[in-house]
Amino acid sequence: MMDTKIDEITPSEWDLMRIVWTKGSVQTGELITLLQRKRDWSDSTIKTLLGRLVKKGLLATTKDGRKFVYHATVEETTAMDETVSELFNHLCAMKKGTTLAHLLAQTPLTKSDIAQLQTILAAKAQDAPATVPCDCLPPDPAETEADADCQC
Repeated sequence: MMDTKIDEITPSEWDLMRIVWTKGSVQTGELITLLQRKRDWSDSTIKTLLGRLVKKGLLATTKDGRKFVYHATVEETTAMDETVSELFNHLCAMKKGTTLAHLLAQTPLTKSDIAQLQTILAAKAQDAPATVPCDCLPPDPAETEADADCQC
């Protein structure tokens, strides 16, 4: 299987991928119709995006008569998890918890989602540290962890 380039999905490509993930597999014409309900894009723009996603290894095509059928080569949850992990790798370790709290406050959640989060948080609370060390600066070999002066 071809290497996929999940980290290179553009916002426009996410719109297209979400339709493919939802439908499972979709013919070009239906995909264009559905995407044009969300965006004011020409057929050629959508076909260009499709070509890019195939090149990135995120979509595969099969031919059904004279029509092309697209399907994702990567699961939606995999793409979402890798994208979020990549983003969080860029954040200060000390501020990830606050960022998650802000996201939770803004995100609509089902009762089931909340119960799952509560279970995860209860398990993490068992051995959570009092503080998370800053990882913005490389460690100074001359300093101990207690001496580190993070301005985060």
